[in-house]
Amino acid sequence: MAFQKVTREKSKLRLALAGPSGAGKTLSALLLAYGITNDWSKIALIDTEHGRAKFYASRSDFGTGEFLYQEMTAPYSPEKYIDMVKEGAEAVGEDGVVIVDSFSHAWDNEGGVLDIKSSIAQRQGKNDYTAWDEAGKIQNNLVNSILSVNCHTIVTMRAKMAYAMEQNDKGKMMPVKLGLAPVQRENTEYEFDIVLNIARNHIASASKDTTFLDTWSGIITSELGKSLKEWLDDGVEPETCEDCKKKILPTKQKTIQEIVDGSMKTYGRKMCWACVMKEFQKQKEG
Repeated sequence: MAFQKVTREKSKLRLALAGPSGAGKTLSALLLAYGITNDWSKIALIDTEHGRAKFYASRSDFGTGEFLYQEMTAPYSPEKYIDMVKEGAEAVGEDGVVIVDSFSHAWDNEGGVLDIKSSIAQRQGKNDYTAWDEAGKIQNNLVNSILSVNCHTIVTMRAKMAYAMEQNDKGKMMPVKLGLAPVQRENTEYEFDIVLNIARNHIASASKDTTFLDTWSGIITSELGKSLKEWLDDGVEPETCEDCKKKILPTKQKTIQEIVDGSMKTYGRKMCWACVMKEFQKQKEG
């Protein structure tokens, strides 16, 4: 088959949110989903966290509504994940969002891939090393099945501190923090188009991105979901700041259009919120 020129087509969101306990993964996923759909009834959330996602339904303080919900209990088998994601995709339709909260249980909890690997290793003629061939295929099928449904997909993953042993200036090997790593199979984040790491202070940053979020960091809002939807549907990219040349993205309080309109009116040029604040401080001190 001959090579052909390619054009970017309308696509579905495949996004992962990773962070420690209390970072705000569930709420962030819901807000992103609402920004994409503008309709709470088109959001289906699969909850492995003992019903905690229910706390976010119809919250006036968070601006949330009534979304579709199903709790998953142990065993957290790949088959159960695949079936629930497909069911959720059918419920919300192709313009809806399925949220898997959390995807970590499919790896290291009861019935997950690590459990499956251990069971395989106990068979005659198998060991911990050879069991990975079969368990790896089960993991790959799980990821591919979730990402192939005909709707937008958001998964959350727990994160823990990763360490490595390095030699200090005295020649002694010491553990060194490398940063937070998702609780899932190594390199799982490569399967997603966007991976946002959320810190304990709720500030998110992109560790992987194929859209326009490469240098972005901030609190996740529904406006960010709306901007992603526009980009995925029509190739619409946010305005560019004339000062720092970065994309203008929404803040927790202001939309992109409000930031652009405000900076044009006040300073006569398109600016991101960070540069607006810098300019304001500069003129205040001057």
